[in-house]
Amino acid sequence: MSDTSAPSRATLPGSGFALREALAQNWWLVLLRGIAAILFGILAFVWPGLTLLTLTLFWGAFALADGVLSLWAAISGRGDAIAPRWWLAFVGIAGIVAGLLAFFWPGTTALVLLMFIAVWSIVIGVLEIWGAIQLRKEIEGEWWLILGGLVSIAFGVLLLVRPGAGALALVWTIAWFSMLMGVIFIGLSFRLRKLKAPA
Repeated sequence: MSDTSAPSRATLPGSGFALREALAQNWWLVLLRGIAAILFGILAFVWPGLTLLTLTLFWGAFALADGVLSLWAAISGRGDAIAPRWWLAFVGIAGIVAGLLAFFWPGTTALVLLMFIAVWSIVIGVLEIWGAIQLRKEIEGEWWLILGGLVSIAFGVLLLVRPGAGALALVWTIAWFSMLMGVIFIGLSFRLRKLKAPA
């Protein structure tokens, strides 16, 4: 006879459950975020003679796409418990704003661009760690999201403390960060896919 006195991590009610449902139902959006990040990283590596303007536009397109996907995942979850998904909506809005600023302000200096990306990365990292904390009682493997948040924060801090790095070093740093985040998001997406409730 099975013991039903202790609910499993996948059936615990509450805000984390609503968040888990929202992410699991939209696991493919997390997958697309990962693919977009990897594609951006590859383009930054292989684009011959990449200029600051081109890098800004590439990064703006990536941030905009990432923001749209995050916001869609936040608002398209099942049920009416919106509050637990506020952090995901915040990630989406931050990405959209960052992407639009990059497109409408592409002539900014390298240092301003660097600070802009750094602050964006730290904010996104903090929000992702917060989301992982909300999920910790609902799924196994929330460490994917925590890892992504830590990597994002570390990347932002690195850019802030070493703003004098050369343009090539900046491009490579952003490219490696994007590809690593892409791998993390793809891993998280497949984890979420296993939790998807049947239609």
